[in-house]
Amino acid sequence: MRPVIRGASPRNDDFDDYRDAFGELVSRLGQYCSYCERRIPTNLAVEHIQPKSLPLYEDLEGRWDNFLLACVNCNSTKGSKDVVLSDTFLPDRDNTAFAFEYPPDGTIAIRSGLTPTQTHIAEATLKLTGLDKSVSEVIDSNGDLVAIDRVGQRMEVRLIAQMSRDDLDSNPTEEFRRQIARTATGHGFFSIWMNVFETDLVVRKFLIEAFNGTASDCFDLASTSFISPRPPAGLVGESKI
Repeated sequence: MRPVIRGASPRNDDFDDYRDAFGELVSRLGQYCSYCERRIPTNLAVEHIQPKSLPLYEDLEGRWDNFLLACVNCNSTKGSKDVVLSDTFLPDRDNTAFAFEYPPDGTIAIRSGLTPTQTHIAEATLKLTGLDKSVSEVIDSNGDLVAIDRVGQRMEVRLIAQMSRDDLDSNPTEEFRRQIARTATGHGFFSIWMNVFETDLVVRKFLIEAFNGTASDCFDLASTSFISPRPPAGLVGESKI
């Protein structure tokens, strides 16, 4: 899960209509779901971290610090579940890149070496948005697997990233590495690209730069290794990992 930095609110007060924050959020974070990392050029929505439908959080409906961006799948699965900030890893408050791994089978795994408490929070975070779901296999009339869900789409993008890595072997230039990062932004799934290019420091740096809103303070830019806990930014419930 890509760690992001939303920055300070463009307003001095809350938004009268939370939908008015959409353009600013896209400008700062890119057209990506803050949870599953897919690029969503349409039907991306302002996401309330703590749901506006619960009376406990109704005063946060227009609050900038309560906004992220989400796809229909993650948003609908999350629904009106009560999100306790201290019990959830959030991409604007934690180094979520350190919490999760992205194996070739399209699933999202919890990184080994976490404490029991961190592992429990990571499991709850995946369940919150349905990122722990298995692949839904649909075969077309030609017998080919169709990537209709988030698992299948992760596998599809991993294949593209792997082909880009193979192409790099025959054109190992800095400009081609930059082009790989630009290609990645068109597909989304930042963490998959970072995983496929885990041994290429230059590509990883370009990926961190190319994806708008990536929290660079979550990475040691000399090695692109993870920094955990995430440096504090004054948000409630932050720096758990």
